[in-house]
Amino acid sequence: MTGRQLGSTDLKRLHREWRRRTGSTRRIALVLDNVQTPFNVGTILRTAAAMRVDHLWLAGATASPTADRTRKTALGSERYLTWTATDDAAAAVRAAHADGYRVVGIELADGANPLPTADLDGDVCLALGHEDRGLTAACLEACDEVAFIPQLGRIGSLNVATAAAIAIYEARRRSWAQP
Repeated sequence: MTGRQLGSTDLKRLHREWRRRTGSTRRIALVLDNVQTPFNVGTILRTAAAMRVDHLWLAGATASPTADRTRKTALGSERYLTWTATDDAAAAVRAAHADGYRVVGIELADGANPLPTADLDGDVCLALGHEDRGLTAACLEACDEVAFIPQLGRIGSLNVATAAAIAIYEARRRSWAQP
């Protein structure tokens, strides 16, 4: 096996072939509930663009994708995404439901299921919350299910952008595993 890194053309070819092989038609969306740090929003945007997230609902005080500090981290990936700004996350969840999504909150909360056992079938919208406070109570109540990311170490929680990446990847990975 060679250890040569892929160039730009090879990367495009690799990803195009993977999209052809997987053929996933599942939609994935996000609700960002008061995710205020531009670095976190920019990182989430970059992951969302890489994993072909179909739509984002930016609720409450979520940093704008067009803000300079957000764009610095997003590295232009915002141009591949569509989003809607809403006043609150419950309205965003209602909009996701109206668009045919099942909404799964990603939160360390009572009654949450481990992410590996969560129902991520079909079109799924993942809701992620504020860096310290998590999802608002109204958002949690509006979700169809709440899931947490099991952690084995001594740290009790993950950065919201890291949690988003793990949850998005798990939802996408499951669609790849389907026949």
